[in-house]
Amino acid sequence: MTFDANQFRLLPSVDELLHTTQGQTLSASFSHALATSALRLSLAEARDKIRAGGLCPSSESLLAAAELQLQQRFLPHLRPVINATGVIINTNLGRAPLSQEALQAVQNISTGYANLEYDLEQGTRGSRHVHVAQILKDLTGAEAALVTNNNAAAVLLGLSALALGHEVVISRGQLVEIGGGFRVPDVMRQSGCQLVEVGTTNRTRIADYAAAITERTAVLLSVHPSNFLITGFTESTAITELAALAHERGLLVMDDLGSGCLLDCERYGLAHEPTPQESLAAGADVVCFSGDKLLGGPQAGILVGKAAVIARLAKHPLMRAVRIDKMTLAALETTLRHYQRGEAERKIPVWRMISMTMETLMQRVTAWIQQLSTHGISARTQTGESTIGGGSLPGETLPTTLLALDASVVPYPLDILSQRLRSHTTPIVARIFRDTLLLDPRTVLEEQDTEVVAALISLLA
Repeated sequence: MTFDANQFRLLPSVDELLHTTQGQTLSASFSHALATSALRLSLAEARDKIRAGGLCPSSESLLAAAELQLQQRFLPHLRPVINATGVIINTNLGRAPLSQEALQAVQNISTGYANLEYDLEQGTRGSRHVHVAQILKDLTGAEAALVTNNNAAAVLLGLSALALGHEVVISRGQLVEIGGGFRVPDVMRQSGCQLVEVGTTNRTRIADYAAAITERTAVLLSVHPSNFLITGFTESTAITELAALAHERGLLVMDDLGSGCLLDCERYGLAHEPTPQESLAAGADVVCFSGDKLLGGPQAGILVGKAAVIARLAKHPLMRAVRIDKMTLAALETTLRHYQRGEAERKIPVWRMISMTMETLMQRVTAWIQQLSTHGISARTQTGESTIGGGSLPGETLPTTLLALDASVVPYPLDILSQRLRSHTTPIVARIFRDTLLLDPRTVLEEQDTEVVAALISLLA
């Protein structure tokens, strides 16, 4: 291909570009070295275009290309997204969004110093666990409480402290795999205990546990199968039965509930989800659950139970490795306060989504459609289902109203539209079903409605 060699001579030097007003702004915003590097790359790309038969770009274009490079380079890798998938506790998208009050608490604590491990009344060193212990005791009826950085850590700590070198008996039907390919048996082995499986995948009776107990047994472990269902010919052992057997034999019962639900899910037409309160009342010695699932708070592993048992966990050396940080504590305390005040359904996003009425969902989608129609964009409503997700209430759904964009009215393939939504300033994650792109308002925060509509208009109008 022929090209005009004179075009090369028209290219400005890096120094000339740096001395323009825009070049000086780039240097001030990103540093002289980074601005120089970006301009060199911009000029190299311009030379490639000239060799391909193009013309010399203007200085303004070269500077704009360099600025775009730097802006893209410094975009945060971890970014907020708009969840329009209809999966409420979406693990891939960060699980539970925090309440505005929890976010404010994090900001208040993280911008300065805090009494994390300092007793303000006594003027002496304190414990970071006191900030949420009493609230958890009040909410669950536990004698004591402790918090780690996630629920797998809570399980690992509990077994390490209570069963190191001893046997832990668990039903074969509860040897679950959690997110990321991590399996409960592997976590148990890392604690230094010996796993003893009893029963079958679908049926485990109290007699199976009793037959497995030896002089080396320390704990009877129950793991709630929160991310799958076994239906049909099934039988499981209640915590009340486990507790009666364990205490008769001088053993402990540990109950890993996973999702950490404090409210009655049945009020919303969902299946019953076991609560820490119920497990403790049934006789469990220690119960562990997540902070960022149905609790609706930050990632955390919460342990509640008998005071003597929790004290053993708190003194274990592993506690130092899995302890919770001040920002997470601030968010967790505020989230728990919502439950104390009876305002969880209004304040905590997960519960606002679960309790959102069909009337509200229809109103929001209708408003979206009306705004899109003023720009000539054809969309319609479609009935659908939202799911809880996040290893909580498997198989349970909530009826919803979706915004539907049919392939026949979109000017390019739906997978391209989906990709462009993910490339939006605030990425929007939707889903495609058959020949329709669907957005579920249940998982879109109300304050994000305007941005969703604006993104669709920018891509389709």
